[in-house]
Amino acid sequence: MSGVKIKICGITNPEDARVAVEAGADALGFVFHRSSPRSVDAEMVRWIVAQLPPFVLPVGVFVNEDVKKVRDLMDACGLALAQLHGEETVVYCETLGRPVLKTIRLRDRGSLLALAEFQGRARVRGFVLDAFSEKAYGGTGETVDGTLAAEAAKAAKVLLAGGLKPDNVAEAIRQVRPYGVDVSSGVEARPGKKDPEKIRTFINAVKLVSASLEGYTGSHRGDRA
Repeated sequence: MSGVKIKICGITNPEDARVAVEAGADALGFVFHRSSPRSVDAEMVRWIVAQLPPFVLPVGVFVNEDVKKVRDLMDACGLALAQLHGEETVVYCETLGRPVLKTIRLRDRGSLLALAEFQGRARVRGFVLDAFSEKAYGGTGETVDGTLAAEAAKAAKVLLAGGLKPDNVAEAIRQVRPYGVDVSSGVEARPGKKDPEKIRTFINAVKLVSASLEGYTGSHRGDRA
């Protein structure tokens, strides 16, 4: 499939999941970090995932969680990927034994070295590029450094996150050329509750810019057909 992939993160209820799927989301993110206003319990996630069509990937978002607990939650809820959003190490990823999206919180060029450390590891399927913040691990609405993000996207399969909204996602895609985009707070009515119109507008904006980028397939520029 061509085009920039779209992950709607911070799903907490069936209605938001339905809207995102019907609008064309490729993946949904479920946050298992208790201090987050978007945290959701396993029973709810299990129910939502059971209703998803097979082409929509369910992703669990974890922050410095116990490896066994991550495994148990993924298996119980039917999650396809673990998005590791904390200070998890390469050894952690290998020990987990599940497909991983590793979040890199872009702060400076040193963050690119962290990405390189994980790249090529068997369990790491790709990266989420988010803005570094002292306040929280994600969902802050702060944007990433576009120059650093573009450099990362040349070398690896990345989902661009951090401050994306319906009115800025097209330009961000043009600058960075990511494999996909990941949005949470940018399509919310309030923390933990999505705005259906924002979801639809965001996804339409991504699809329009994808179509306008001649020859762009949504894969990083090192990929070959």
